Amino acid sequence: MKPITFTKSRVAAAVSVVLTAGMMLPLQAQEATAAEAEPQVEIIEVRGIRGSLARSMDVKRESSGVVDAISSEEMGKFPDTNLAESLQRITGVSVSRVNGEGSQITVRGFGPEFNLITLNGRQMPGTGFTRSFNLENLSSEGVSALEVYKTARAENPSGGLGATVNIVTSKPLASPGEKFAMMGKAVHDSSNEVGEDVTPEFSALYSNTFADDRFGVAVSFASARRDFQIQNANIQGWQANVPLPNNPTEVIDRRPLGADGLPTGNYFFPKDMNYGIADFQRERTTGQLTFQYAATDDITFTLDYTGSRALVGSESIGWGIWNNFGDNINAYELDERGTAIFADISGDDGSFTASKGTTEVKAASIGFNMDWQITDDLNVSFDFHDSNNKTDNGADKGSGNSGQVILGSDQLITKFYDYRTGEIPQAYILWRNGSNVLNPGEIDSNFSQFFDSPGESDIQQFQLDSTWFNSSFNIPLVSIKGGVARTDQNLSGSNAWSGLRGGPGFNPSYTFIFPDGMFTRRDTGNFLDQFAGGGNGLVSNYYYSYSYDEAVARQTAYLTETLLGANAYVPDAFYGPYGESYVQEVTDSIYLQSAWEFEVADFPVQLNVGVRYEQTDVTSTVLQDVERQVNWVSPSEWIMQYEPGDANYLTLTGSHNVLLPMMDLRVDITDDLVSRLSIGKSITRAPLGALAGGRSLSGSPKPGSRSGGQGNTNLQPYESTNLDLSLEYYYAPGSYAAIGYYRKSVKNFIGNTITDITIEGLNDILNGPRYQQAVADITARGEQPTDTAIYNQLLANGHGDANGAIAPTSADPLIVWSISQPQNIDDTKTVDGIEAAWQHMLGETGFGFGINGTIVNGDVEFDIESLTQQTPLVGLSNSANLQLFYEDYGWSVKLTYAWRDSYLIGVGQSQGSSDAPPQFAKAYAQWDISINKDVTDNFTVFFEGINLTNETEQGYGRYEEQFLFARQYGPRYILGARYRF
Repeated sequence: MKPITFTKSRVAAAVSVVLTAGMMLPLQAQEATAAEAEPQVEIIEVRGIRGSLARSMDVKRESSGVVDAISSEEMGKFPDTNLAESLQRITGVSVSRVNGEGSQITVRGFGPEFNLITLNGRQMPGTGFTRSFNLENLSSEGVSALEVYKTARAENPSGGLGATVNIVTSKPLASPGEKFAMMGKAVHDSSNEVGEDVTPEFSALYSNTFADDRFGVAVSFASARRDFQIQNANIQGWQANVPLPNNPTEVIDRRPLGADGLPTGNYFFPKDMNYGIADFQRERTTGQLTFQYAATDDITFTLDYTGSRALVGSESIGWGIWNNFGDNINAYELDERGTAIFADISGDDGSFTASKGTTEVKAASIGFNMDWQITDDLNVSFDFHDSNNKTDNGADKGSGNSGQVILGSDQLITKFYDYRTGEIPQAYILWRNGSNVLNPGEIDSNFSQFFDSPGESDIQQFQLDSTWFNSSFNIPLVSIKGGVARTDQNLSGSNAWSGLRGGPGFNPSYTFIFPDGMFTRRDTGNFLDQFAGGGNGLVSNYYYSYSYDEAVARQTAYLTETLLGANAYVPDAFYGPYGESYVQEVTDSIYLQSAWEFEVADFPVQLNVGVRYEQTDVTSTVLQDVERQVNWVSPSEWIMQYEPGDANYLTLTGSHNVLLPMMDLRVDITDDLVSRLSIGKSITRAPLGALAGGRSLSGSPKPGSRSGGQGNTNLQPYESTNLDLSLEYYYAPGSYAAIGYYRKSVKNFIGNTITDITIEGLNDILNGPRYQQAVADITARGEQPTDTAIYNQLLANGHGDANGAIAPTSADPLIVWSISQPQNIDDTKTVDGIEAAWQHMLGETGFGFGINGTIVNGDVEFDIESLTQQTPLVGLSNSANLQLFYEDYGWSVKLTYAWRDSYLIGVGQSQGSSDAPPQFAKAYAQWDISINKDVTDNFTVFFEGINLTNETEQGYGRYEEQFLFARQYGPRYILGARYRF
């Protein structure tokens, strides 16, 4: 069936049909029986892209406050490959990507943790130990609409300071009759090297009503698999103002000179430089089942279930260098802002890493709703749901954990880091064998580690709502709505870590465990070849791959307890320290909301006024091991030792309450011109992980990384006072233009305060008397006192045990720990922005376009020149979207472009210094295409192209010269067919 175009003439024709049928009804009643008196009204269904855009526009126009929506093009067909990528088409919404796919959303500059996701109005648990919901784990089949509430609304659950996104699923009684849709896809991911070149996707949706449309059922199922590869280069962190060498061979320092003729300002060195190739297999299954029963014309019961399972398995190989500073540094070059763009650093190692793991995310939500129209003026609704979201990175059926095996060598003369040209930093090594290539026979065991950190989030929520419609009093009041709710959210997470297994380190040597044939030498010709300096441009243009399973098996067989004692190679995450965290958050709420309609100077006015009050109680319980001492076990590895016996439980409590008023004002200036003013308060509660009390110290406290964390159960929520102004012009069916201004003043920002503490009994070998003696011994021989040399000298001086581990003594100074704890900052910060959108249908040509953009700013940016702790707003960025489409004669073609400017990903780098340096993402833009052809009225074939121009992602620290990551994914192509009736 050729889609009906949404033109004035056809709308008029539809109205004429309805009116004609209505006028003829009395005459038919006189001339026919009751069965024959049914008016035969032609139903005009506007399907496809234009139908979806028109429905979305209608939601925006008729809503109170600022609301945007995306409507399904047809039953079971959402506009994009996943819900996050659909949401980025909305003005002010941008996405963050995981594995090359949209995952979480940022709205008006506020990142995922500031946005609330609801399913049919129900608050959804976050993915794992977090409030953020990963949208890529939920299939779009069975979803009829996405509603984005950008302004406060008393009836909505709190938590969406940026926005509240409501996922609306299909309801059979809302669309009576029998409907069926089935779709199959063949997906080719051009990045794939190991998995299947073509992977399947399948979905089906069935909906039907029975017994005169009093009973309805809808069921949907979707299954998808994707095999792909990610190539990346990364630095784990930049260290500020590290110790510099006493006698460097060469220094180029371009920082400005002070009055004393010496360079001034901070300086920064990279802690490591790594490259990697990861092969993934992802499987996603989603199912929905909905039963509805209209017991009477006034009472409807709904029972629904939504379940999903996402399984991601990965195997990767990586290679790179690790750096320590001070006298390890031989030479360096700093740019004008103090960033090392070249460094010659001795000591430590160069290694090849094999990793393997499987992560499973399982979500389920069951809900019950009763809607009762008690009288024409009174409606009552009761809703209850029980939802959970479980994630586990130890879902590998063989091992029960995820792991990392690091093999390499410390037999090097020096290492080089060079970022003076190209987009990818160069890292290369001069080995003691006289070349820049490590031979297979020289590859030794460094260490392995294994992890399992499952997390679960559960929500039980009930809501009782009542609406009274005014038909009794001749006043402008339309309705009053009120309700109460209780939300009981429980989070649990555990963390098991094996510690460093297999020595660790290269002393003694175990090269004989690994035969030469275990390693395959590969070149980097097609590695990161989309970047300047990647591919064949890499100076170190080789790496070794090897089997993770074989490396684990060989070390398990040889590095036994008989040989190594407590350092035996045990590939079990639960062999080392273990911790658990529990947070319960109970929120009781009550709200009242009223709607008014009246005229002012002949202008129709709609007013919505309301208030919501909430009381929240938090209980945190943490299980933690007791630290005993830190051993130096290899030149680059320091390991925390724990007291034997049972760990301790610590329970803390906290609470807060909020009052959230709101007002929406809408004035219809003309039939086509709508103006809006919204004022209100909204909140986002503290990150759930930050609410978990207790203290944890790094299990691998290397020099420069002696850090720890402590939660704060009494954190108050972010609280924003919001102002919105907008003007919307609906000038033709399906066409409109809109511009809006918003301002958010946010208080109670949460930032980390760093406190340096010492803990009695945790002594530091570093700079202790034995350490200083070793330095003196090395210097007396005229040698360079690198950390490798110092470690070996301590062993030579008799300070190590049989396994080569050096334990602290009471003569050593206490370790200074930098403890980070979240705190509410007594400061108010403001974000404001301008949103503009234009959607236009080009008459009856079938062509149309949509374009929107958002410009945001505020006093919430990260000061890159400061080394103090900061509380910036993460995710703030400008964004723009373009959609071009043609739809007619059975063809539907859509070309989309999404752009997001550079933005702050987060504060803190995993191996960054204690000043918590930033992580920024560079600007990103992506082109996608979709082509559909209706072969018959019910059968459609289609083609989709994702990331057509093979765009890549890049990130950096304080300055773009402080490289953090580069990632390359590749385009995806999809060929499929869809059948419906």
